[in-house]
Amino acid sequence: MAFHVWLTFAATYFILTISPGPNVVLVIRNSLKYGSASALVTILGNLAAQLLIVMLVAGGVGATIAALPEFFLVMKVLGAAYLIFLGVGQIRNARQDAPAIDAGVDAAPAPMAKGALFRSAFLVSISNPKTLIFLSAFMPQFIDQTRPLGWQFALMYLTSAASVTAVHIFYSFSVSQLKHKVKNSRFVKSVKYLGGSIFVLLGLKLLGSQRG
Repeated sequence: MAFHVWLTFAATYFILTISPGPNVVLVIRNSLKYGSASALVTILGNLAAQLLIVMLVAGGVGATIAALPEFFLVMKVLGAAYLIFLGVGQIRNARQDAPAIDAGVDAAPAPMAKGALFRSAFLVSISNPKTLIFLSAFMPQFIDQTRPLGWQFALMYLTSAASVTAVHIFYSFSVSQLKHKVKNSRFVKSVKYLGGSIFVLLGLKLLGSQRG
C-alpha cells in the first residue's frame, strides 16, 4: 500500500469515525454512568469486534453476507433490538436517578463491571450487519493487489483502531469535563435521556435499513 493511499484511507476513516454513531453514544453513556475510565474498556470491546469484522472482510465473508438477504434480515433485527434495549435501559436509568436529583445530590456512579462493559461494546459493534457490508465495499478500494493482502488489512485495522481510540477518548473526556463543570445532576439526567433516545432511534433506523 503506497503512502498516499494509506493517508487517504486514514483521513477518510477518521472523518467517518467522528460522525456520532452507536459506538460513540455508548462511550458517552458509559462515561456518564461509570466514569471516564470505563471508556477504555468500551473502546477495547469495540476494537475487538472491529478486528473480527476486518478479518471477515479479508476472508470475503462480507460480500457473501451481502448476497444473503435472510441472514442480513436476522442480523438487522437482532442488532436493532439490542440498540433499542440499551436505549430503553438508559431512559429507565435516568428515571431512577430522580430521587437524588430532587434532593440536589449527584447520584454516585454505579460500580463498573468491566466484563459487562466489554460485552456491551462488542455486541453494539458486531450486531450491525451494515458495518460488515460497508467495510467490505470500502476497504478493498485501498488494496494494492500486487502486494501481500494480509499486512495491508492489518495496517488498515491498526489505522482504524487508532482513529476509533482517539475519537472515543475525546468524546469521553469532553463529556466528563462538561459533567464536572456543570455539576448538576439534572444535566446528567438530560444527557442520559438524550442518549437513550438516540439508541432507540438508531435501532429503528437500522430496522428500516436496506443492504445497499
